[in-house]
Amino acid sequence: MNQRDLFLKEFRGESIGTISTESSSDEIFQNQVLRPVLKLQNDLFVASFHNYISKNKIDFYSQSIEKKLFTIENAIQKDIKFRNALKGMVIALFTVEEYVTYIKNSSSLNKRMMNLLIERLKSQVQLFENSSV
Repeated sequence: MNQRDLFLKEFRGESIGTISTESSSDEIFQNQVLRPVLKLQNDLFVASFHNYISKNKIDFYSQSIEKKLFTIENAIQKDIKFRNALKGMVIALFTVEEYVTYIKNSSSLNKRMMNLLIERLKSQVQLFENSSV
């Protein structure tokens, strides 16, 4: 393992979530890689969504909570450019070995990644108030 990989694993920290003998390979990857990366990158995701709101001139701040939650989900699911930017923020913190694992099942892992990210942003909807980052 090279220095970059060692640094990334140490920098991200421990696994988040339970891993058991019944865990699927996707679930193991989610808890060992995706969750720690998403936690580490959280402030960047919040700033990125603030920018998304601003650049797309979305009247987000006057919306009801339900509409805000829908907007978060819709932005990540429907806007391919935004979604790809978010994926890049996650994939950039993979080790080479993790990337090799990721590309073998990227479709399923992308779905997990985006669902976790949507839930993470929704749980922090209160951070999206009318303010600049």
